[in-house]
Amino acid sequence: MKVTYGKAAWDEGNQSAVDEFILLGVSDQPWLELLLFVFILICYILTLLGNVTIIVVSRLDPRLHTPMYFFLSNLSFLDLCYTTCLSPLLLVTLLSARKSISWAGCMIQLFIALALGTSECMLLAVMAYDRYAAVCHPLRYMTIMSRPLCLLMAMGSWLSGLVNSLAQIMLTMQLPMCGQNHIDHFFCDQPGLFKLACVDTSFIETEVFSVSVFVLVVPVSLILVSYGHIVTAVLRIRSAEGRCKAFNTCASHLAVVSIFFGTAIYVYLQPQSRNQGKIISLFYTLVTPMLNPLIYTLRNKEVHRAVRKVLGINPTTKAWG
Repeated sequence: MKVTYGKAAWDEGNQSAVDEFILLGVSDQPWLELLLFVFILICYILTLLGNVTIIVVSRLDPRLHTPMYFFLSNLSFLDLCYTTCLSPLLLVTLLSARKSISWAGCMIQLFIALALGTSECMLLAVMAYDRYAAVCHPLRYMTIMSRPLCLLMAMGSWLSGLVNSLAQIMLTMQLPMCGQNHIDHFFCDQPGLFKLACVDTSFIETEVFSVSVFVLVVPVSLILVSYGHIVTAVLRIRSAEGRCKAFNTCASHLAVVSIFFGTAIYVYLQPQSRNQGKIISLFYTLVTPMLNPLIYTLRNKEVHRAVRKVLGINPTTKAWG
């Protein structure tokens, strides 16, 4: 019996059921696995500590009850979920002789990773608008970025990730496998699954590429527009101190955007060797979530004061109502 998928057909009788996948990673270089295990473990621990700290101090200190830290807490929670979705299993597989993941586990991991990755793209664009409102309309900032609007924008970011992930995972789950189950990666990813399919996947690959362009390029474009207005507003400030203060309110977000989108665009929108893609994927899935809280706290006096308050100092502040 012939079953059609896209432009190709496959013989259902020749298909072997795939119950699990083997994640090859760097299994051909055993000496590298221990180094990666230590590196990933350190990244994961620092990610947990940094992002949990931001979430806790943002909740405990009324001074940080502002739109900026509301979105930053969302970003930290998102990074925690994203890293936890990948790191524990990755640490286990690096030390295991059989580096397997069940079919259901692979689909769940892929769904969560796609949803959180898309949500982060949208959330960073939302945070750019928040910075635009703070710099370009400082007197009306709290009115523009009202609590209902902030909640709506945050929910929209999370919902867009879920919708995109659900659509892509439904297409991926329908791909018939030919009994092959070796994925040349550290975790489940769509390109690796496409290579195992019994059919021509050119249509779904084009669809995935188009979605990647939308998810990456559209938020970047919105961020560039926001920062274009910010730069124009900053240049109108006459005092050097005022320009420096305005720029500092955006520097951390701009650094996070550059790192996240720079690596993501390089991975998804540029042809490269498979080994190169695997290593870079570790950077934006593990290193970027670790760096985000460091970038936001190193030069942030408000966060420093909040941490000191948790340790016993109680400065008077104005809450975001």
